[in-house]
Amino acid sequence: MPLNFNKVEFIRSAVRREDFLWDGLPQMAFAGRSNVGKSSVINRLVNRKNFARVGASPGKTSQINYFRLDGRAYLVDLPGYGYAKVSKAERDRWGRLMESYFASGLITLGIMIVDARHKPTADDVTMANWFFDTGCPVVVAANKLDKLKKSEIGPNMQAIRDTLALREEDRLVPFSAERGDGSEELMGLLRYSLEEHRT
Repeated sequence: MPLNFNKVEFIRSAVRREDFLWDGLPQMAFAGRSNVGKSSVINRLVNRKNFARVGASPGKTSQINYFRLDGRAYLVDLPGYGYAKVSKAERDRWGRLMESYFASGLITLGIMIVDARHKPTADDVTMANWFFDTGCPVVVAANKLDKLKKSEIGPNMQAIRDTLALREEDRLVPFSAERGDGSEELMGLLRYSLEEHRT
């Protein structure tokens, strides 16, 4: 049975390790800078306008949000990073939560959202390295493709690949949450990851 991306439900938010889900279902974790359109990417995949809340101001998601997909896997929306004007105490809490989740061994697939228009930031590089350290497969979705001229796409994708030091097996998907470019490819990679997990 193909994975049904229209069948999705919010399960819970985790603010500490005890809240993580340990039920054995694959966890596909989405990470990205606060203003990169991560919620919009998730909304595009599940074909819902405001499913993963699109914050009025970046950095509103300070917990890990679990969405169950077709009863067979979780889309895990990780807190945005690198922009939010929050207190040091809140940043430290965020750091501890993320480190705990990445060390948990729960991540089946990492999906990292970057901005197709810009070279990845130092925070993006750090996040990519966190994913690499888990040993799980990583997919990078370069969002906001609709803002690029055709002639900019190739060089920008190469800059992203080089800056994040992507390995040969890491997939880079040019993506537009606005227009839907790349959504079929990204859904295909999520389906493939689920199949691999089952075998």
